[in-house]
Amino acid sequence: MTVCAESSEFEGKRVLVTAGTKGAGRATVARFLAGGARVITSARAAPEGLDDAIFVAADLTTPEGCDALARAAMDRLGGVDILVHVLGGSSAPVGGHAALTDDHWRSELDLNLMPAVRLDRLLAPQMVARGSGAIVHVSSIQSTLPLPDSTTAYAAAKAALRTYSKALSKELGPQGVRVNVVSPGWIATEAAGALLERIAEGTGGTIEEARQSVLAALGGIPLGRAAEPEEVAELIVFLASSRASAIHGGNYVIDGGTIPTV
Repeated sequence: MTVCAESSEFEGKRVLVTAGTKGAGRATVARFLAGGARVITSARAAPEGLDDAIFVAADLTTPEGCDALARAAMDRLGGVDILVHVLGGSSAPVGGHAALTDDHWRSELDLNLMPAVRLDRLLAPQMVARGSGAIVHVSSIQSTLPLPDSTTAYAAAKAALRTYSKALSKELGPQGVRVNVVSPGWIATEAAGALLERIAEGTGGTIEEARQSVLAALGGIPLGRAAEPEEVAELIVFLASSRASAIHGGNYVIDGGTIPTV
């Protein structure tokens, strides 16, 4: 997908994007860079070819990793104007709720909820002090449409992220900081492929059978395809931009029509 971006749209803006080395996160980093922003991002290991963005190796499932990234943003950028939490995923086994141990639940919450909570706590105060800023949290349509056999804990963690985001919007909005949520459906990423592999391994079936089982559980995608990472990035970037200056406290779905209700 080719994106036409105004090269000065984010000129002078300092942007932090978590999980910006793959999938929708990498596309979001690229889109902000194309708009003239200075961008800092992170992952556990350094990627190849992440041009122009500042990279910090950090495990954001830990308080120490979040502290390190926040310090780097303050030291190297002097602050953050836009904070985008893309980090998320699931490594829990298939088999429904009975297959999930306490460790599985902790892992899903530590990956899908707590990094956003910790980084917001560390970086939102400097936005409040300036009286301006934008925060975008990436949740999932599974927060309202969970896949009970394979992603119960992930879906619950993403639902918690949405509820937390709404509370944060009520708190920070009057202080000039906008908070919104993007909830993608199926995205054509490496993580989606890993989910299919995990389901196929757990069921003893093929990747295509796993794909069909996911589509069946979702009720299909009326648009007929998954979203591309760049399409999700466009929605994230729009919500963070001045073009969306009156949009606050909302949840914006990009799922090709998967959710069947109004």
